[in-house]
Amino acid sequence: MKRILPLLALPLLIFAFTGPTPKEKSYPKNYFQSPVSHSLLLSGTFGELRPNHFHAGIDIKSSKGVAGDPIFSAADGYIARIKVDESGYGNSIYISHPNGYTTVYAHLDRFTDEVAAYVKAQQYNQQSFEVDLKPGFDQFPVGQGEQIGLMGNTGSSNGAHLHFEVRETHSQNPINPLLFGFNVMDNIAPKMHSLKVYFLNENREEKEGKAFSVYKSGSGDYRVKGDTLTVGASKAGFALKVYDHFDRVSNWNGIYSLGMYQDDSLVYEFNLESFSFEESRYINAHCDYEERVTKNSYYNRCYALPGNQLSIYKQLQNFGIVNLREGRPSKITMVAADVAGNFSKLEFWVKQGGVPAMAVSNQPFDYILPFDEGNMIQTEGLYLHMPPGTLYENLYLNYKTTPERSNGCYSQVHHLHDSRTPVHDYFEIGIRPTISIPAELKPKVFVAYCNGGGVWNCGGQWKEGFLRAKVRALGDYCIMVDVTPPSVKPVIFSPNMKGVKQMKFKISDNVATSGNVRSLTYQAWVDDQWILMEYDKKSGTLSHEFDDRIGRGEHELKLVVKDAVGNETVFERKFYR
Repeated sequence: MKRILPLLALPLLIFAFTGPTPKEKSYPKNYFQSPVSHSLLLSGTFGELRPNHFHAGIDIKSSKGVAGDPIFSAADGYIARIKVDESGYGNSIYISHPNGYTTVYAHLDRFTDEVAAYVKAQQYNQQSFEVDLKPGFDQFPVGQGEQIGLMGNTGSSNGAHLHFEVRETHSQNPINPLLFGFNVMDNIAPKMHSLKVYFLNENREEKEGKAFSVYKSGSGDYRVKGDTLTVGASKAGFALKVYDHFDRVSNWNGIYSLGMYQDDSLVYEFNLESFSFEESRYINAHCDYEERVTKNSYYNRCYALPGNQLSIYKQLQNFGIVNLREGRPSKITMVAADVAGNFSKLEFWVKQGGVPAMAVSNQPFDYILPFDEGNMIQTEGLYLHMPPGTLYENLYLNYKTTPERSNGCYSQVHHLHDSRTPVHDYFEIGIRPTISIPAELKPKVFVAYCNGGGVWNCGGQWKEGFLRAKVRALGDYCIMVDVTPPSVKPVIFSPNMKGVKQMKFKISDNVATSGNVRSLTYQAWVDDQWILMEYDKKSGTLSHEFDDRIGRGEHELKLVVKDAVGNETVFERKFYR
């Protein structure tokens, strides 16, 4: 973790705070133009807290709420990368610029005709819908303001918008685009919603946590009811639920920076100027993970968990922990700001007192897993190995097994703690079957993650009598079997396809997949020649746009869809063009 030692300078007083000014680097303010021709209205900000990652760009709203707005290159350069993905960024273009930055345009509905023709040729060459292409620097030069595509809703997008990024080319680290001078109307300060207080022990372990509502006082600053909080421990940590807002839009967006002061001395500060994709998952240590997964509530944690290696922290005096003394209140001030310099302030007092909270280690548990070591557990029915760096703090693991008599289940259910505790890296789990698995079913078994009534296929390979898989969550696991083939239903298809521009199919499976397990794979041929099927994962639809590869007359379609364990559905029909 990059830590800054406490400064010996005079403390920065709150009344001198005038908003964020990037200290690390100065960015060109007039180099990039807007990638859209309409006003920049944002539905997402850089660094916004998202499930398992920080948002790496800004989300620009559509002018009319639908796909189709033209997208333009923000500056002179060349197209360095073109990617088509079922999920993630969908259709995306990366433009490299001579000033050392790269701009990214994601979720595009379509590319320009020249680029689209190149992409389609490569898809046929690779016989794959998903492609990751890196054309030469002289293949697709673009000028500032030149159209490169249309705004869309492809990939993991929940509505028509442009996801726009600015990256440092040599590192590919994303940088907050609003630091480059884009004209976004913002006269609204961040709004604070809730404060959470954690009673901590000497190891920064949470003994108890309480949430408190905040309100806006007559002075415009935020307060907590009663002004003074009493903590049953000598150490406290804090977290704040706060969102940024812009003129003319109703979205709740992420803030740019948050500082915390104890008695007017800065003890904690982060800003979202930049980060690396490799560290983005540390968001699960930065936020209150349990609040996120149980209530979809995002708190910015104002102290660092022991295994948190984020680089966004500019001040971490004593890791952001506030030391308390009984009967001697401390003043705590939190200042949240946006890039435009609007800021809000929360002020309250805190003291030690009341009933002491119970230590984590005094509560029942079965194993202690240190966060900074590798950990292994092996029983008759379970193998578990966590490499160093898997956990953010010491885990006092609860573990038990229960019998599972559901049809298609071949082991006990192994209850590994619970899903409210975050895990950073993949770890290996192995489960030994408790029921004999018929030979014909062995290729169809998988390690199943069971949570909230759902089942996810985590894959699995046999080793030393255990079915082993790489997983990235705590919770309930068992061995299950899947013999149900995928479903394939025609949406636009009939024997007579004359004058029809496309054929479309709905595909689905009975078991979802988790982690790095591919859910469905698909291939299609017409008259034994491979054809491109475009997959929209959100709607579960495969579609083919007819072109001159399929001429007039009778043809035979063969569509093959397979699930993660190899169950296969073949759709074969004749049709006329």
